[in-house]
Amino acid sequence: MSSVTSELVVMEATRFQHTPYYCEENVYLLCKTLCENGVADATGSDLFVVFISNEKKQVPLWHQKASRRADGIVLWDYHVICVQRKKESDSEPLVWDLDSTLPFPSPLTSYVAETIQPSFQLYAEYQRFFRVVHAPLFFKHFASDRRHMKEPDGSWTAQPPPYEPIVAQDGILHNLSEYIAMSGADTLSSLDPETVRTAISQKLGVVVSHTQLQDLFTKLP
Repeated sequence: MSSVTSELVVMEATRFQHTPYYCEENVYLLCKTLCENGVADATGSDLFVVFISNEKKQVPLWHQKASRRADGIVLWDYHVICVQRKKESDSEPLVWDLDSTLPFPSPLTSYVAETIQPSFQLYAEYQRFFRVVHAPLFFKHFASDRRHMKEPDGSWTAQPPPYEPIVAQDGILHNLSEYIAMSGADTLSSLDPETVRTAISQKLGVVVSHTQLQDLFTKLP
């Protein structure tokens, strides 16, 4: 086991900024911190932000801290995690999920098995889709003014983070809805390297199904 891997295994999620119900901002700051402390490449080239959702905005995930059940299941409208894949390494991609009760980080294979539980038979409307966005592009384009967390009267559905909202480099104030909008029609029909390379270079990355997710990370440039 390498020294870097050893460090990752013992990391505590409490070392990172976390505001309940603001997973997209939590992951944005998580990725920034991983870049700054040397766990990830300084530019974030080995990091990918993964949005999990579907058309009905009802995605079941297991082993979540917010759950009140023994199996840790939560029906999120969407969820966001970070996956780290080192280009020049044979090590398995790692999942950083600040809302998970699993080891932090967790190998992608075990995270999928425990959190996604692909063998569990779900009704079609609960199928999960995954938008994978390269972190350098996410840093550049993502924005959220937190409007989705406000009631019609302007009150908050959940207390916002103490820092200022994230603004995109081009001045855009809010585009979270673009990242969480996904359906089966958006998924890649092929994971051939050229298709993946083209898709992952786009602002909104690539959308895949749960059956394609692990394979995708072996095809990324």
